[in-house]
Amino acid sequence: MTTEISRKSFEEAKKYIPGGVNSPARAFLAVKDTPRFIESAKEQYIYDVDGNQYTDYVGSWGPMILGNNHPIILDAVKSKLEKGLSFGAATQIEVEMAKLIQEMVPSMEMLRMVTSGTEATMSALRVARGYTGREKIIKFEGCYHGHNDALLVKAGSGLIADGCTTPDSAGVTVGTTKDTLLACYNDFASVEKVFQENKGEIAALIVEPIPANMGVVLPQAGFLENLRKICTENGTVLIFDEVISGFRVSTGGAQKLFGIQPDLSTFGKIIGGGMPAACYGGKREIMECVAPVGKVYQAGTLAGNPIAMAAGIAQLTYLRDHPEVYEHINAMSERLFNGIEAILKSQKVNFTTNHIGSIGSLFFTDQKVIDFETAKTSDIDLFSQYFKHMISKNNYIAPAQFEALFISYAHTEKDIDKTLADIAEFFGA
Repeated sequence: MTTEISRKSFEEAKKYIPGGVNSPARAFLAVKDTPRFIESAKEQYIYDVDGNQYTDYVGSWGPMILGNNHPIILDAVKSKLEKGLSFGAATQIEVEMAKLIQEMVPSMEMLRMVTSGTEATMSALRVARGYTGREKIIKFEGCYHGHNDALLVKAGSGLIADGCTTPDSAGVTVGTTKDTLLACYNDFASVEKVFQENKGEIAALIVEPIPANMGVVLPQAGFLENLRKICTENGTVLIFDEVISGFRVSTGGAQKLFGIQPDLSTFGKIIGGGMPAACYGGKREIMECVAPVGKVYQAGTLAGNPIAMAAGIAQLTYLRDHPEVYEHINAMSERLFNGIEAILKSQKVNFTTNHIGSIGSLFFTDQKVIDFETAKTSDIDLFSQYFKHMISKNNYIAPAQFEALFISYAHTEKDIDKTLADIAEFFGA
């Protein structure tokens, strides 16, 4: 495999773009490698500028649940292009999108479109503060909710993948994070302690119901139910950040899968079908605090972009009308992770796997990964070696131990079995 053009492109990019990339997750720093510059994608494959074909297990970090460049999404986008790329004005297609999301996620009684998950979580927290008249919020160690200043506290994702000892970002002031309170995921006692120490002061508790930014971590029995209960008891807004889990684990997200209704939710990635789109929403009485109806200001010039709405509606409608998508991606995920476990159990390797539906992670640790601290016990040097082997065998996985692996509707048993053979080769199985 040659990567010469990617290497040259990266060197040139570093002259004009910080680190040569427009998102740190693309930099390959955690695996001490050079990022591949991607030229095209189709179905379960992506192609780099050197002409290499990879089986894609990143899927643009989640949105490509149907596979890359799915024809129904391409057709939907093409049908809108000639009518205009952006208007900065109200459109009927925004209403169509809102109705579709509300139909699929009943807790979204009212919602507002934005262009990124970061915008969605930032806005949801502002609304929660405006609604409750309180200032403090709770987040969980290792949960990533975008690069909002107030949330860059033990935020997981690239902040641990790059080996930072303190995951807070430079440029974030103490004043910005002073009202951000930390709890430990899957440790309800830590949540109770924070509430006891801040009675009547907590506006919101924000959580990834299925964390996927310290690697995929699964909620233990009763944990999410207890979060719902304690928020209700304290008049605190419960926010589910479903930017990753939304429409990934079911047509109604993690909240449908677990049968828990939050007060507000954020969605992104899949709802744009590959285009920049996200939203936040929930209870009508809370969302009516948002301008121009209420006093909580939030705006976006490109929010509800008609091209993004067309792509998102096409993808969500397909997911709603084709339950076989979830049957297939879940089966492929089971095949992959069961295969990984069978291979590694025969070797002297410390490992654990977490997966749910079509997302999962392989951790190189002998501990069960249930939170931020146990995730950090992973052997990142071994992961780096593993990554380099896998990409050399044309498997495109996330270039960091603490990210998720995504299965799409386009993946086949043949793809999975080839990937398993490559894993077996690395471990000498």
